[in-house]
Amino acid sequence: MTTTPNRFSESRPYLGPRSTWLVVCVTIASSYLVPTMVGMLVSNPQTVWPLWPGCAILVTGLLLVRVNVWPVVIPASFVGFALADLRAGVPLSSIPWFVLGNTLEVLIAAIGLRYCFDDLPRLNSLRALVKYSVFAVVLGPLAGAFLSTRGISRHYWTGWTIVFLSEVLAFITVTPALLSWVSEGRVLMRKSRTHHVEGLILIAGLVLVSYVVFTVPENSRSPALFYTLVPFLLWSALRFGWLGASTSLIAVTSLSVWGAVHGRGPFSNLVPLTDPVPLQMFLIFASITFMVLAAVAEEHEQAAHIVRESEERFRLVANTAPVMIWMAGTDRLCTYLNQPWLEFTGRPLEAQLGNGWAEGIHKEDLKHSLEIYSQAFDQRQSFAMEYRVRRHDGEYRWIVDIGVPRFHPDGSFAGYIGSCLDITDRKLAEDALANVGRRLIEAHEDERTWIARELHDDIAQRIALIAVELERCDHQAPRSLVDLHKDLTLVGQHVSDLGKDVQALSHRLHSSKLEYLGLVSAAKSFCHELSEQRNVRIEFKYSGIPASIPKEISLCLFRVLQEALQNAVKHSTDQNFAVELRGSHEGTSLRVSDAGVGFDWQDAMSRRGLGLISMRERLRLVNGELSIQSAPGRGTVVIARVPHGHEGRSVAVAG
Repeated sequence: MTTTPNRFSESRPYLGPRSTWLVVCVTIASSYLVPTMVGMLVSNPQTVWPLWPGCAILVTGLLLVRVNVWPVVIPASFVGFALADLRAGVPLSSIPWFVLGNTLEVLIAAIGLRYCFDDLPRLNSLRALVKYSVFAVVLGPLAGAFLSTRGISRHYWTGWTIVFLSEVLAFITVTPALLSWVSEGRVLMRKSRTHHVEGLILIAGLVLVSYVVFTVPENSRSPALFYTLVPFLLWSALRFGWLGASTSLIAVTSLSVWGAVHGRGPFSNLVPLTDPVPLQMFLIFASITFMVLAAVAEEHEQAAHIVRESEERFRLVANTAPVMIWMAGTDRLCTYLNQPWLEFTGRPLEAQLGNGWAEGIHKEDLKHSLEIYSQAFDQRQSFAMEYRVRRHDGEYRWIVDIGVPRFHPDGSFAGYIGSCLDITDRKLAEDALANVGRRLIEAHEDERTWIARELHDDIAQRIALIAVELERCDHQAPRSLVDLHKDLTLVGQHVSDLGKDVQALSHRLHSSKLEYLGLVSAAKSFCHELSEQRNVRIEFKYSGIPASIPKEISLCLFRVLQEALQNAVKHSTDQNFAVELRGSHEGTSLRVSDAGVGFDWQDAMSRRGLGLISMRERLRLVNGELSIQSAPGRGTVVIARVPHGHEGRSVAVAG
């Protein structure tokens, strides 16, 4: 049974036990010490402190620990609040209302933030800042103020406004500052020394200016001094994000409140500070403004970082891809070429951008390629074309270029991106295959022509001659039995010769001996028949040939023997030939040699004769190899080897 993930599940990342209890102790201690220190700074008993940091500190501590620790932290912290209030002279009757209001406020803020954020709240985006503000800045203080105000001895709504704004100011300054240092402190420590020095200069300058603005004597204050804070707050928000903004706002808030309480600065007219609303409104709106600015700045920085990472990944992929990649803008000019393209052409990037890439295209392909390129741009359609490009060594290579249009998210045309692949080897293979196919067709037709000629010019004529002789015997006057016997003997000899020739023709097309008697018998019989037909001497030897050889290997070696031996008899001008079949644990080999005129094997390879192709391709099918050793006037040796269970090998030709 599947369950919905719980935002409060214990699988979330939390502090370890030791760190957890450290946070608990600090939170509980701060709940007493911070309000106590605030009360000690107030010299006039009628003064109302414009900022209450207790709930803000407690919520920060609750967000750092597990939910099962809350029942310990919350009551202990409220005890600290109560002791601090009693020491500050708060009536005992007011404390229950404060506890109830603070409890409601803390639970709304802590539970809401725990539900909205999967981890510790990070106010580095507008969305995160809005979610934080809904619970911590609005709902929590709003609900808590209705109860806490009951403990203040003044007009209800006036007291409600002061309590509400004091909690809002704390949650918009104290909590973000604490959260930022907890979540971003380690990252800040890893920054460069220059960054640290810049931060120290910023804080020192801001504290100095804030001290001047908020502690000047009453007769020297001027509203224009407020503007001196703006450059430092902008600096902190734009350069240091929400950590810098929240830290700077803590400094400004502390000094402004201290100055107002002691009758200094622009808010000195509020002394004794019984109505801190003007000061609270100033600080709240200043804090919100620069916190929003910091969130926008960090959001923009994150987006820029994502774009930079995306560009870096694209460049990494593009430069390591086994294809040449290019990009073009809306003006059809090339704006990017990857490293494989530059390595292929051997030209620098600056020379290839714009229309420079077209300078390497073969002049016969340039016009047609540019027409396809321009038409595709006009129609915003994909294209594919083939053309020749000059490589870095000066050789022209065929490439296939595929381009597709790019569009912005709003649908506007952004240009083209394409990839190129060297297909020269493929084209050569296609040409070679087409040449082999043509030669095979020609050989097929030649073979059919030869069979037809043999049947028509030889066998058919001899059958006709036998028929004429038989007819002559039938129409001639009766002769002696001796004469008739001579005629029949002659006809029988013709029929016997005809049978032998038909059998030889049949063996050339298909050897039944190979199928029924095996490779050795078929090869020996072929050598004997060819030697009688061509009146040559063929020495046949064999050794180590197993009784059973795979059919495909036997057929391959037999066809190679036929081709090699017939070519030797036809072209070598020699009368003595040697054929040797040998088997071993490595495989089976066939050797056909003669001491004839030989030939130039380089010329034969360049002309790609069909006999050589036929032997090579047959051996390749059975993972064999062909070796030809020949030179003019030195005879010829053809060696075919078929290994047992080895991978295919290439053709070896030696002089």
